[in-house]
Amino acid sequence: MAPQFTIPKTQKAAIVEKPDAPLKIVDNHPVKQPEELAPGECLVELDCSGVCHTDLHARNNDWPIPAKLPLIGGHEGVGRIVAIGQHTQNSPVKIGDRVGIKWLAYSCLDCEPCRKGLEQSCLNGKYSGFTVDGTFSQYVVSWVTHVSPIPENLSSAEAASILCAGVTVYRAIKYSGAKIGEWIVLPGAGGGLGHLAVQYAVAMGLRVVAVARSTYDTRIARTDTGAEKKDLVMRLGAEKWIDFRETKDLVKDIVEATDGFGAHAAVVTAANSEAYAQAIDYLRMGGKLMVVGLPARANLSADIFFTVAKSISILGSYVGNRQDAREALDIASRGKVKCFFALKPLSALSETYEGLEQGKVVGRIVLNMKD
Repeated sequence: MAPQFTIPKTQKAAIVEKPDAPLKIVDNHPVKQPEELAPGECLVELDCSGVCHTDLHARNNDWPIPAKLPLIGGHEGVGRIVAIGQHTQNSPVKIGDRVGIKWLAYSCLDCEPCRKGLEQSCLNGKYSGFTVDGTFSQYVVSWVTHVSPIPENLSSAEAASILCAGVTVYRAIKYSGAKIGEWIVLPGAGGGLGHLAVQYAVAMGLRVVAVARSTYDTRIARTDTGAEKKDLVMRLGAEKWIDFRETKDLVKDIVEATDGFGAHAAVVTAANSEAYAQAIDYLRMGGKLMVVGLPARANLSADIFFTVAKSISILGSYVGNRQDAREALDIASRGKVKCFFALKPLSALSETYEGLEQGKVVGRIVLNMKD
């Protein structure tokens, strides 16, 4: 017999009414009731939600494609299914299951990208905290086909950031084609995505060069340099650490650190265009540049001559599909990847955004929805 849950009529939620307005925390936002759920939809009572730099971009309207307004952001939620829409057929999950809510809330599974395994680029896709309301609330509506089962030995707070940051870097490393013993460069290694990328790369047998990035935002300068971040990534298994503030020639130092030939791959999670342009110079012949970080309104610049002469491949990698998510969660559940996070209440979301803008967040911030 399925467990029974008492579902309130209202909930606490963080709402963006417009990009230039302060974030609004309310405690009377409506909760969609079980009888209102469409077939295939489910209602999840959230334990927690991670905070991603994408949430900040959505809040600030940074991207060429605008988010819906008003908006409840967030796409790294973990909680229990408390209701499933009537007449749902062949649901892969049931009431009471602990599941994760990802960036990809829904894909049709029938368009060409979906059929080719690019569900995250679905022509009819819906995205948590962007085109549909997300996880900065106590309850969220999602689709039974797209929630991710959470392994029993992974806590909700640990799983939250794996659902986006972990999946994103895991897929990028996997599709970089880098093989055991080869060098991979990770600009932005001390950040939320970067510290997970270090661990996934090490778990996959790669040799890691961690690079402290320098980015510039139109609102505020931000960096991920510092002894605290260096200590973190070296403890996680990076072999080399290069700080842009200490090096006179970043490209030269990376090439020298990678046996004098350059890296086999680079997964750029730093949100600035300069990090991409530099990668062409420090990759070795046949190297692969994985484009992951999404700067606000920036262009990708690459030296055409050396891209061709060095046979460099440049590949965009956009989060991950449902299988990527299961693999990323499985690796974390076996202790190969650990998310370093601080647990805070939903009321701390505005200050978390400020910390992200200033580059002061080490690891990830997870919001406790039970607080």
